Amino acid sequence: MRKLFIAGAAGFIGSNYVRYVLGKYPDVEVVNYDKLTYAGNLENLADIAADPRYRFVRGDIGDPIAVAEAIQGCDAVVNFAAETHVDRSLLEPDSFIQTNVHGTWVLLEAALRAGVQRYLQVSTDEVYGSIADGSAGETDRLNPSSAYSASKAGGDMMVNAYFLTHGLPTIITRGSNNFGPYQYPEKAIPVFILHALDDKPLPVYGDGLYVRDWMYVLDHCSGIDTALRRGTPGEIYNVGGGNELTNRELISRLLQLLGKPESRVQSVKDRPGHDRRYSIDCAKLKALGWQPAHPFETALAETVAWYQNNEAWWRKIQSGEYRDYYRKMYEEREKAGQRGG
Repeated sequence: MRKLFIAGAAGFIGSNYVRYVLGKYPDVEVVNYDKLTYAGNLENLADIAADPRYRFVRGDIGDPIAVAEAIQGCDAVVNFAAETHVDRSLLEPDSFIQTNVHGTWVLLEAALRAGVQRYLQVSTDEVYGSIADGSAGETDRLNPSSAYSASKAGGDMMVNAYFLTHGLPTIITRGSNNFGPYQYPEKAIPVFILHALDDKPLPVYGDGLYVRDWMYVLDHCSGIDTALRRGTPGEIYNVGGGNELTNRELISRLLQLLGKPESRVQSVKDRPGHDRRYSIDCAKLKALGWQPAHPFETALAETVAWYQNNEAWWRKIQSGEYRDYYRKMYEEREKAGQRGG
C-alpha cells in the first residue's frame, strides 16, 4: 500500500493523517481528493504541499467520473470525506445523505473497479447512539439519533455490503470525539477555546452533563493506520481515547489552561435528540498493537497553545459562512437560555 487515495484530506482529521503517513513512511505517496467545502482548507497542509509524494486533486466524492480518474494507480482508499457536524445536520440533512451515503457508494464502486488492496471507511462512535452503561462494542446494535449519525451508519452498511457482495477488502473504524490542531471552529473544543480567548460567553447545551470520550487527533490517525495495515477485511474497529468527561468538566479544564473565569460559561437551549453519553470498547484494535500515545492533559494544553499561536488561521474562518452558521445555530438558543425556555 504505497499509494493512498485519501478522500477529505484537506479537513481536520484527514490533513493530520496525511502528515502522519508522510512522516512515518518514506516510500508512501498520497493523493488528497477533496471538494474543499467550508471545512476543507489547503492551509491545513501548507507545510507539506511541496512534498513530491503529495498530490492534491479537487473533486467531489459524489462525482463518479472524477473519482474514477483520480483513484487510478492507488493501492488503498481511506475515506474521511463526510459532513460531520451534528448541529448542521439539523439544518441541512440532505447534504449529509448525499455525501455520507451516496458519496460512500461512489467511492466503493470506484475502489472495486480499481482493484484496491484496502478500502477504509472512517466512521464515528455516534452510530451506536447514547450508551447508558458500559461501552459499545463493534457488534452492538446501531441506534443513531441524528441525521449525521444515521447517514454515517448508512455509509457503514454500504461498506459492509460491498465486502459481503463483492469481496471488496473493506475495513471500518469508528472514532470517538477528536481534538487537536486545524479543527474547524464549529466543534466543541475550538469553540470553547476561541470564545475564551475573545472573552465571549462559552455556550454549553442544557445542563452541560453530556459525556464524550475525547481523543487526540494523532492517536486517531495512528489507530486508523493500524486498522488499515493490520486489520482483517470485513471487520470494524473502535478507536477511542478513554477520556470520558462531561462538557462542564471539559470547559473547566480549558478555562484553567487559559486563565479565564468559570463565569464565562453560558447555558443555552439544548439541541433536539442530544445523546447523553458515548463510550466505546477499543480492545479489538488494541489487540493489533495500538494504544493512545498522547496523555489527555498534555494534548489538551498543546491544542490550546496551537490556537493561541495560530490566530491568523482561525480569524479568517470566523468570518462569512461561519458567522452565518453560528447565528442560525446558537443565537436563538442563547436567547432561549436567558429566558429559561
